[in-house]
This record gives sequence, structure tokens and C-alpha cells, in this order.
Amino acid sequence: MGFFLRWLFAFILLAATFNLTQWNYVRWSLAHEAEQLPMTILLGLVLLVGYVIYLRATLRSIGAFGMALVLALVGASLWVLFDYGVLRLGNRDFNVWLGLIALSLVLGIGLSWSILRRKLSGQADVDDVDA
Repeated sequence: MGFFLRWLFAFILLAATFNLTQWNYVRWSLAHEAEQLPMTILLGLVLLVGYVIYLRATLRSIGAFGMALVLALVGASLWVLFDYGVLRLGNRDFNVWLGLIALSLVLGIGLSWSILRRKLSGQADVDDVDA
């Protein structure tokens, strides 16, 4: 349940920033920038805080190489599904949602990796502490 919630919040963060519906920050801010500038900036900063939390935790947990590796695994899995005819990639809208899911998986795994590694190995990650 813990990983699912971390992934779900990553997906919500990405989808709130951009998706194909009218309910996303990018589309809303472009349409209302002139009359809603303070709200546009506030919501942008709230999204930025979410990205900083997720990206910092992911980079500290699995690093840039780990992020690329997880994204490569997701991409290879999609390629296998496409190759076996399970997945069709002709629909642009579906591809955008698939990309949001793939990126949110990378962030969700990055945020959950330290917890999973601690459970598997018994070793805890410790942040840098000044002595």
C-alpha cells in the first residue's frame, strides 16, 4: 500500500502539471495568466515543491543512473507488450497518459527504494550529518 500511495501522488503531481484534459496547470495558467497571476504563481510554486521533494528523494535514493535504468525497464516492458500485440501505440492521447504513468513509476520507485532496500537488506540509509 505504501508504494501505491507514493506512485499515486507522483502520478497526481505529473497529471496536475500536464495532461490532455482541460484540468491541468499548464493549460489553466496559459488561459488565466493575465487575470490570475498571483494564483498562477502560487500554484506553480506548490507544484515546484512537489517536484523538489520527489526529485530530491529519487536522486538521493537511486541517483540519475537508477532513474535512467528504471525508465529503461519501463520502456523495455512497453516495447515487449507492443511487440506481442498487447499494446497499441497509434493513439496520441493514450501515449501521453502512458508517458505520465511511466514517469510517475520512476518517481514512485525512487521515493520507495530506500524503504524497500532497508526491508530487503536490513541496512538503513543515513543522510549526511555534520559531526
